[in-house]
Amino acid sequence: MKPQKPIYFISDLHLGSTYDPMSRQRERFAVEFLDSIADNAEALYLVGDILDYWFEYRTVVPRGYVRFFGALAALADKGVKITWLIGNHDIWLFDYLRDEIGIEIVDGLLETEIYGKRFLISHGDGVGKLPRGFRLIRSVFRNRICQKLYAAIHPRWTIPFAHRWSSHSRSNEKALPEFDITTDPFAAFAGEWQSAHPQNPVDYFVFGHRHVMIDEKLSDGSKVIILGDWLKYFSYGYYDGDRFSLRQFRQKK
Repeated sequence: MKPQKPIYFISDLHLGSTYDPMSRQRERFAVEFLDSIADNAEALYLVGDILDYWFEYRTVVPRGYVRFFGALAALADKGVKITWLIGNHDIWLFDYLRDEIGIEIVDGLLETEIYGKRFLISHGDGVGKLPRGFRLIRSVFRNRICQKLYAAIHPRWTIPFAHRWSSHSRSNEKALPEFDITTDPFAAFAGEWQSAHPQNPVDYFVFGHRHVMIDEKLSDGSKVIILGDWLKYFSYGYYDGDRFSLRQFRQKK
């Protein structure tokens, strides 16, 4: 039997972040990772917040990310299927990367079958009980009229504003409590999903957003995976059809 090519999952690279002086080096490191999987990957899932900020205009491409986008294009040209689930930082992905590279863009939950197992994949920013302020901001950011109004403002104003917003929110972000499978909102969501879909139970719930590495088994045998990030862990998910594992990418010497 021919061995199955592995599936890769990464999230929370936050490339282009102005609050991290190592952002350019992280992009080069991410490109090295993509190059390392180019010859053996079947598919790559980008599980949100890959870019710290991105807004697509109809005829203008924001500067930056050239090496990263080039590495994704090289993967796609080799036949690797790439799926990008938008997060709360890279919300405004529309059709540019889809049309230029062939990336599938997904807004929300993605339920799919991989090598006979059911996966539910989401960045995770919309999962669980959300604070009212966050729900309001999230709805505004996804509103088509608001997006058109925002696009009408010159990028010289919107881009610096967006980076300041991101930097401020990151510096004021509260530390999350340690993962507790009995109280965690992602675990609770997984349990509720299984109860609501008894005919098609999920084997793996895969999330980003939380910037922690979690691989926990639920009582029904399914797993909750949180992919970590590329600010601290340089982590990724690896699935070969037999088991899912969290790994950390090490730069070649």
